[in-house]
Amino acid sequence: MRWLIEPTLVVLTVGLLVIGGLAWLFGARVVADGCWITATVVAVVPALTWVVLALRRGQVGVDIIAVLSLVGTLLVHEYLAGALIAVMLAGGRALDAAAQRRATRDLRLLLERAPRFARRRTGSDVSQIPLAEVVVNDILVVGPSEVVPVDGRIADVVAVLDESALTGEPLQVERGVGEPVRSGVVNAGGAFEIRASATADESTYAGIVRMAQQAGAENAPIVRLADRYAAWFLPMALVLAAASWLASGSAVRAVAVLVVATPCPLLLAAPVAIVSGLSRASRMGVVIRGGGALENLGHATTLMMDKTGTLTVGRPSVVDVVSAPGSGGTELLRQAASVDQLSPHVLAEAIVTEALNRGLQLSLPADVVEEPGRGVSATIDGRRLTVGKLSADTATGPWARAAVNRARLGGAAIAWVCVDGDPQGAVLLRDPLRRQAPRTMHRLRQAGFTRLILLTGDRAEPTREVAAILGLDEVYADQSPADKFSAVRAETQRAVTVMVGDGVNDAPALAAATVGVAMGARGATASSEAADIVLTTDRLDRLADAMDIARWSRRIAVQSASVGMGLSLLAMAMAALGWLPPAAGALL
Repeated sequence: MRWLIEPTLVVLTVGLLVIGGLAWLFGARVVADGCWITATVVAVVPALTWVVLALRRGQVGVDIIAVLSLVGTLLVHEYLAGALIAVMLAGGRALDAAAQRRATRDLRLLLERAPRFARRRTGSDVSQIPLAEVVVNDILVVGPSEVVPVDGRIADVVAVLDESALTGEPLQVERGVGEPVRSGVVNAGGAFEIRASATADESTYAGIVRMAQQAGAENAPIVRLADRYAAWFLPMALVLAAASWLASGSAVRAVAVLVVATPCPLLLAAPVAIVSGLSRASRMGVVIRGGGALENLGHATTLMMDKTGTLTVGRPSVVDVVSAPGSGGTELLRQAASVDQLSPHVLAEAIVTEALNRGLQLSLPADVVEEPGRGVSATIDGRRLTVGKLSADTATGPWARAAVNRARLGGAAIAWVCVDGDPQGAVLLRDPLRRQAPRTMHRLRQAGFTRLILLTGDRAEPTREVAAILGLDEVYADQSPADKFSAVRAETQRAVTVMVGDGVNDAPALAAATVGVAMGARGATASSEAADIVLTTDRLDRLADAMDIARWSRRIAVQSASVGMGLSLLAMAMAALGWLPPAAGALL
């Protein structure tokens, strides 16, 4: 219920100001003063709390001037001026609170529509079960307009899906049999079945739910644009108020100076610009957790990026099939995919997808055994096949050396295929560069980034190749999470730095950056929980759009604040000379 504080304060102060004004018009001066005094007191109490909390954090904000003005108007009986300041203060705080709520509104909407149950098919029976009971390889039925409960693959028919809740793209998409589908998307067509590839806790939707909870529970207080002006504006206002009091002997003049100094242009203009920026960004699939992150993004100059899942697709694909003499590459791929059908491993999924894309008919595996870190074994068409890793001396011969050399040159992974214990081929897989990556790098430079840095745990050779293609300024390869953290922290000390990543190992680096950005479209990673900004659509170019929005918002806020502060300085001088009473000053 904390979100009701600011709107309630606005309603009370505005209501009391209006009632007091009507009473004054009808000659009920005592009633008018009573209403305005009440409005002032109503604003003073929470304002004092805000000031104390800010001082405990070591921040000196503009709310101090507002509190001094409110108290001063009560002491010199300028009640109308106090009520006007109360309305301005309450309005600014309400806009700030709206900015914070807007930052996670889209995530909260996802949280509210999260599925609680799934329908599991066992043979010819379909039963409703709690979502927590879903296990990998369960066959689940998704009805029309229902939310897909867990990550999986289409099992029976072509599905028509509305993925806008996760990607921001309004067009419906079709997913064929064997294609992956993420939890959280909506069935926009007829009923279909999926084979679960993850439990509920490990699925995309659960990751986004955790993002929403993290944003609400651990969102750090931001330094408002208005508060940064207070460092020089507050002392100047106090000195001028004291000087006018000493020179004239009139406390009313001192209060008038403080009233005029209350930075209403800052309290109102900056939050309006920030709320607008957050709203525009969220419509594009960019969730920004508060105005502080938006302001920092607006003057960032250095961008550091992880490679996997950020510049690359994040899903490996088959780039080559190398077979031993006497073995056919197509048949080898079909056999490997048949073995891997039930494996949740990312390389196994890539092999199965490639086989299905080629239209190969897969066989049903029997006696499937999967050894974590080693591979999968199964009986296919009466023969025992193994797909996975081999010891260094197992695969010999020119064809095997050729496969190893191709993998090293191309930065690819190898899945060896053995038939009855004898190596017969190798499937080479690589995470391909995003097709739009070069254009995205150009857009990011146009948006204002002067240094683009690649930061990855991958080997140096493929990393330098990617950097050369994209025209990046610097490369850090073979980086551990600790190395990434140190590199980002060092860059942050030199310039305002943005770090983009999507893996668990990116979380420390995201936390070390001025602004951490998570590619959160695929869900449950610690990187999303550590980030200031989450791209819910799987497109890095949205960061360039967010950068443009941030610069626009900051420019509008600063321009509005600068003009307002200039007028405030002029009005403060007039108030010090006695030419501007407190009530008139409060209207400025």
